[in-house]
Amino acid sequence: MSYTEAMHRRQLRREPIVIHFEAIALAMYFIRDAAGGMLRYYSSIYGVEALWFLPDIAAIGCIVLFVNRCIIRNQSIFAFIVLLQILLSLVIGYVFLGTVNAALSSFKMIAPIFVGFCFCDASLGSYKRLLSILALTFYLSIGGVYLSAYVPLPWVGFTYESFGAARTAGRLWWTMSEQRLAGFAADNTMAGFFILITFVLTSIRSSTIWCLVFGSLSMYAIRLTTSKTTMIVLGVYLLCLLIVRALPERMRLPAVRHLALWTFAAIFIPFILMLFLSGTNLATTSSFLFSMQDRINNSWQLPFSYLWQLMPIGLVTGCGLGCFNYPMQLFSPWASLWVPVDNFYIGTYLMFGLPFVGFMWMVFRAAFLITDVYKLCTIFTMNLFTITVLSYGPATGLLMIALGFSEVFSLHASRQMHRNSAGRDRVPVLPASPPLAAAE
Repeated sequence: MSYTEAMHRRQLRREPIVIHFEAIALAMYFIRDAAGGMLRYYSSIYGVEALWFLPDIAAIGCIVLFVNRCIIRNQSIFAFIVLLQILLSLVIGYVFLGTVNAALSSFKMIAPIFVGFCFCDASLGSYKRLLSILALTFYLSIGGVYLSAYVPLPWVGFTYESFGAARTAGRLWWTMSEQRLAGFAADNTMAGFFILITFVLTSIRSSTIWCLVFGSLSMYAIRLTTSKTTMIVLGVYLLCLLIVRALPERMRLPAVRHLALWTFAAIFIPFILMLFLSGTNLATTSSFLFSMQDRINNSWQLPFSYLWQLMPIGLVTGCGLGCFNYPMQLFSPWASLWVPVDNFYIGTYLMFGLPFVGFMWMVFRAAFLITDVYKLCTIFTMNLFTITVLSYGPATGLLMIALGFSEVFSLHASRQMHRNSAGRDRVPVLPASPPLAAAE
């Protein structure tokens, strides 16, 4: 053995291998959901359907990690309150939905949120291997959509069972005489979402030329999925990316933070639209506005009308996990009253009630402390994306929202909250930490 080899082995022995369980869970969710149609098809053929639930098992481990990291180590009282509220909402949801399968499905639905929360004290940029996996997911997602435009994929129209309910992977849809392509994903919305979110996370450390080239390819791929919301969000992100990179280096991170903070104003867009456009027939102006008209008149309003009839107190307390979400659609006797709530904040308020308003206020305040550009870009993207999308399916959508919000459970935020409770000044805006490498 040479001297160099001996020194190298000694160095390996001295440096322990660190396993980031939350990164493994996130990667598993991305791979599973981005290739959901294909994996459902082949796992069914080869009799290994149980492999589909591996990420969910990992998410259960992240619940333990969340308790240890956020509640015990960071001593975050807020994290403890959020955990109790989720458990309470699970019980309320079981009472409201009325079946064990609905409760199990609701628990599975909410579990990914803990994976995202576990990134509270971390910068996503430090997970080099994870970022490589996300970049690979981007190339596969965009390639899958282009492939499905020319090659008939075997999993299109494939029906499978989940908790005893029949579901269809890769369904064919047509809009304006165009087929909605899904690539390797289970449906076109999933395909568009994964192109969007993986492009955003990959673009942060990529050159401007790469962003322009693959941004253009991504826009056209999303056009093939006919996901208008996703295409608009990607266009806005690209425009803001170019503007930020044109700024002096010292101004870039503060600019990204301010852009992310301003997107919280998107929470009020549905309420403004309902106030001024409710009852208006937008489809007479443009057929492209038909889906928006349906959201304004039905998707965003009807759940509150039905909840008032079924459980009036739910307007304050929420009707529990799974209500007016897919557990209610698939497993509840109230399935006939299910409405697709195409907005994350409205859908989540229906489940959690007023406590969710308090949670979002704390998240907004904690966002002033974020110095991780990945979290800021995630907040920016997801706040715009969720205006017309519920984002509880695929599970990765909820996971990424939780990752962006995770700063509220960080050690820094916890200490700041303790200081504020002692009567000190409000949370300060942190200066830009390391230069934004995305702009290099």
